[in-house]
Amino acid sequence: MLNQVVTAKDRNVELIEMDVPKIEKGHLLLETEYSAISPGTECLLIRSSDQGLRHLGYSAVGKVIEVSPDMTGFSVGDRVACYGAPYVKHANYLLVPKNLCAKVPDEVDPKSAALAGLGAIAIHALRQSDIRFGESVFVAGLGVLGQIIAQIGNAAAYQVCGFDVLEQRSRMLHQFTAIPTFHEQKDLTSFIQWMTDGRGVDHAILCANGKDTSLIDESLDLLCDRGVVNIVGDLDLNFSREKMFAKEARMLISRAGGPGRYDMSYEKGGVDYPYGYVRWTEGRNMAEYLRLVKNLRIDMSPYTTDVVCLKDLSEAYKEIQEKRSFSLTKLIQF
Repeated sequence: MLNQVVTAKDRNVELIEMDVPKIEKGHLLLETEYSAISPGTECLLIRSSDQGLRHLGYSAVGKVIEVSPDMTGFSVGDRVACYGAPYVKHANYLLVPKNLCAKVPDEVDPKSAALAGLGAIAIHALRQSDIRFGESVFVAGLGVLGQIIAQIGNAAAYQVCGFDVLEQRSRMLHQFTAIPTFHEQKDLTSFIQWMTDGRGVDHAILCANGKDTSLIDESLDLLCDRGVVNIVGDLDLNFSREKMFAKEARMLISRAGGPGRYDMSYEKGGVDYPYGYVRWTEGRNMAEYLRLVKNLRIDMSPYTTDVVCLKDLSEAYKEIQEKRSFSLTKLIQF
């Protein structure tokens, strides 16, 4: 058997063939069903691939075909969602450490489960913001990650509104969730003034990417006194000190899917953090995403309609890079 892996080299997307990985201690070997393309992250990797070969992808779902003998809790045949490069990528077969895997409930469609990595990132962004019950939040940048954040915030009974300069994205989220969304700055400003009785919003979560840092200053204008800005997207951190000082605002960065990410002892070594001390690791955030989907608290179906096969990958990535695709993400079917 050969493992087909999606890579980027010299700014081109291509398939390479590798040996199927062999089982290791504390790992599961999965046969992939679907993996999710993360447009923002993967376009950045493609642009930087002139510096060397880059594996693409970090969120997938598959069936267990082999379990390390030292592991419990998983069996051959289980459907499992997994998250986290370099272990998870767009490939036919994946060898994934146990802490980066979560069982998929029978009620959850595997295409929705393939988005579990993005779900964990969204949940961690909300936790990092430390939003309390009844507080207000606006989400700027309504790509797939921003829309998942807005949906989960809405399910948690926060006062949520969304903003994107692309009218289609703004309209899409509102149509299937009824969350108030806007594509004109003046309309967003007026709504936040009305929603908060003129005090300003408690939290801003910024999921946009790019060099234009005006979004941060605009968010500070919309913030209440001592409000919080959480930067999830790849934004340059240039902003007005005067605006931040005037409101004694806090600026946060949200990193990936939660505690454990980039910790080799947690990820590769399988050493979990004590439940009572680190309640929400990246693995537990992923499982929580699956629970929300199972209980119909969030709806991923609008993001799982665009499914591509390996032979069509090159054109699919071109559509994403050239912004010719109206879908927020694409799923690769194996």
